[in-house]
Amino acid sequence: MARILVVEDDEKLNQIMCAYLARSGYQATGCHNPAEAYDLLCAGDYDLILSDIMMPGENGFDFAREIRRQNPQIPILFVTALDDFPSKQKGFSAGVDDYMVKPVDMDEMVLRVGALLRRARVQQENRLEIGDLVLVRDEMAAYVRGEEVKILPREFQVLYKLLSHPKKIFTRSELLDDYWGMTNETGLRTVDVYITKLRKAFAHCQSFEIVTVHGFGYKAVLK
Repeated sequence: MARILVVEDDEKLNQIMCAYLARSGYQATGCHNPAEAYDLLCAGDYDLILSDIMMPGENGFDFAREIRRQNPQIPILFVTALDDFPSKQKGFSAGVDDYMVKPVDMDEMVLRVGALLRRARVQQENRLEIGDLVLVRDEMAAYVRGEEVKILPREFQVLYKLLSHPKKIFTRSELLDDYWGMTNETGLRTVDVYITKLRKAFAHCQSFEIVTVHGFGYKAVLK
């Protein structure tokens, strides 16, 4: 069940939003300002943040910027009375994913929440993050501290498989079978070449190590 944090200073509206979300199968928690939201976010994990802009203390724009600094992935939906273009522009520049203007149609709000959660799920499934390393599967690209590391598609597939199952030992055949079926001796020896190239390419990355398990194959060990 997805957990949603509702940050809205109007207590009645907060309760209505939480009730609609709960009725739609979400676990909704309400709070009334960013200060309360930070405490809740520190205490538990949430899948989406629904926030007002005009609130006592810190405003929604600054709140969104701080959330984006801490968590680039979590979806943020603004629900606000500010319907002018500069406010919308400022909101999206702060890092929000969607923007709704009050009075809000609750059914539409639930639909937008569902769409944002689906989009976030797809993005998460497409990315593998380990320390300062990010692998993006549909790009077949690897990044260390934001800088792309140039590797071949087959090298990427081997690395992605190893890091998707840390500590699991893969034979050379298992590392090739899923993608190319290269189970002849020449193909299997190619794995050793890939591993050597990957170790060299990621020698500066402190997040993982590819370990040789003599007589069996290879495994990835996270640091």
